[in-house]
Amino acid sequence: MNEVYGLVLGGGASRRMQHDKALIDYHGEPQLLWTWRLLSTLLPRVFVSVRTEQRDEPLRRGLPQIVDSVADAGPAAGILSAQALYPEVAWLVVAVDLPRLDAATLQHLLAMRDPAREATAFISHHDGLPEPLCALWEPASHARLLARVQAGKPCPRKALIEADTRLLQPLAAHALDNINTPEELASLRAQLP
Repeated sequence: MNEVYGLVLGGGASRRMQHDKALIDYHGEPQLLWTWRLLSTLLPRVFVSVRTEQRDEPLRRGLPQIVDSVADAGPAAGILSAQALYPEVAWLVVAVDLPRLDAATLQHLLAMRDPAREATAFISHHDGLPEPLCALWEPASHARLLARVQAGKPCPRKALIEADTRLLQPLAAHALDNINTPEELASLRAQLP
């Protein structure tokens, strides 16, 4: 069975949020660092996905990085770049904007992993589709995702829909909720203790 490494997708432009989502503090430290630490409690190696121009940003430069080697492919760029560097490794990929993610959710994903498939992913409680940004991407998923990106179709969710993906019900419905806008951020802050 292939080893699993972690990848925090922290290279997004945060256009809808209007400031860097990786730097938002939900838990007493920037979300990027909090997410990296969470994965580091479960996996032997964890990296942060960054765009070239983010490499020297103070928070990111202090963490192990994988710089996007694919342009204009959104989250798929980070996944493909990690797979290219470590092709024999399965990747537990997590978006930086999941402030309610918890260790139990990640442990469940790892425990239910099916390495004979291309991926193992949760089903989104919002739309019933695979959640690509809290998922295990096996080495076998690389060819499909790369082909989609090369065809101008970089959506990782659609890659999981087409792939042989093991789908899991989430343990906690809101653990996979992402926060993308100032309004969503304000709503979440009102709910947090």
